[in-house]
Amino acid sequence: MTANERRLAILESLCNSRQDTIDNLAFAFKVSRRTIRYDIETLSLDYPISTVQGNGGGVYVSDGFYIGRKYLKPSQKDLLERLSKTIKGKDLELMQDILKSFSNPKNKIGGQ
Repeated sequence: MTANERRLAILESLCNSRQDTIDNLAFAFKVSRRTIRYDIETLSLDYPISTVQGNGGGVYVSDGFYIGRKYLKPSQKDLLERLSKTIKGKDLELMQDILKSFSNPKNKIGGQ
C-alpha cells in the first residue's frame, strides 16, 4: 500500500467512525505512530481533520464531512452569498439551505 492509498484508507475509516486514536490507526495500517501522525498532518491540510491530545483525545473528522460528497468551491459559495442578499422569503430560505448543505465544514459559512 502506498502512502497515498493509506491516507485515503485512513480518511475513509475516519469518515465511517468519525474518530479514532493514533494507536488504533497505527495498528490497523501496520505502520508506526509517527507515520500515522504525518499522514494525519498531511490529510488535515485538505480535509477537516483535527487532533485532540490527552485522555479522551484522538483524531476526529468534522461533523457533516463525508468523503465523496460534493462541496461548493469558495468562489461558488461567495457568489451564492452575494446573491442571497438580493432575495427574500422562501427563495432566501432555499438559498441558505443550499449554502448549509454544500459548504465545506472546513470553511464555515459567514465566519461562524
